[in-house]
Amino acid sequence: MKRTPAWLAAFAAMTLLATGACGATADKGESSGSSGKPVSGLRILVPNSPGGGYDTTARTIAKVMEDGRIASGVEVFNLSGAGGVVGLQRIVNEKGNGKLVMQMGLGVVGSSYTQKSPAKLTGTTPIAKLVEESGAIVVPKNSPYRTIGDLVAAWKADPKKIAVGGGSSPGGPDHLLPMQLAKAVGIDPKQVNYVSYDGGGELLPALLGSKIAFGASGVGEFVDQIEAGQVRVLAVTSEGRLDMVKDVPTLKESGIDLIFTNWRGIVAPPGISDADKQTWIDVLTRMHGTDAWKAELVKHSWTDAFAPDDEFAAFLTAQDKAVADILTGLGLT
Repeated sequence: MKRTPAWLAAFAAMTLLATGACGATADKGESSGSSGKPVSGLRILVPNSPGGGYDTTARTIAKVMEDGRIASGVEVFNLSGAGGVVGLQRIVNEKGNGKLVMQMGLGVVGSSYTQKSPAKLTGTTPIAKLVEESGAIVVPKNSPYRTIGDLVAAWKADPKKIAVGGGSSPGGPDHLLPMQLAKAVGIDPKQVNYVSYDGGGELLPALLGSKIAFGASGVGEFVDQIEAGQVRVLAVTSEGRLDMVKDVPTLKESGIDLIFTNWRGIVAPPGISDADKQTWIDVLTRMHGTDAWKAELVKHSWTDAFAPDDEFAAFLTAQDKAVADILTGLGLT
């Protein structure tokens, strides 16, 4: 008997649980975000666990929309599994549902290939690219590694002993970052002991509990823990220093020739109406123009990368091909 992939079984179970919620999307609400009235009935699917980058971004979007009376009653819900593939399959299966979108990013692109998913992001309706985010190399507060140089020295001495955790499956940004970092410092990426967690919500406990030597993820994932002194950022992957962690050097400052940037965007199911697509573009465009959203960009160290509709579609197509090529080269597809 042919074995059912774990992610597909999980999706089937989750779909049964979620079916009852689908009726809530039947309300048509407002047909346009440009009328001045708050749009109702919108739902945002987060394809990994609560507390991660996708989750934070989606809930921030919902709050800014509601506070600005752009939309009312925006529902954000989590449907985790297989690095985002369970959520992706749900979106693809919701053909024509113009009230539902998925918060996603580079991680879902990679997972769709490494998990051998029949659903691909090229089969969704691109709505808008929202933000870019630099990565961070982070250790728990009691770590013996005080600098990125200390960590790299220990890592090079015994790559398999030094476990690095990330909030994405192989092919996602948290996986690609340590692989590229390893290559930049002279470590064979195949020797890297990478531990995959389903989003930042699962990564953080592992890091705080010292189950991994260091974490590699978006700097925004660690905002509260940085402020509380629970973790220490050894380096950021941006071109220049970040305001949120002004005292932390970049990898390039530390003599490591690597700049790495993640991104996040919104996609809808295939086959939605032009009116529903325009509603989402309108509400996101209005949100993007608010002072509240600009403040959130600063708070989370997100870089504004707003690109709606066709511009995002072209970007997503290029990213899909680039990631597929990289993973094929690593033998992960």
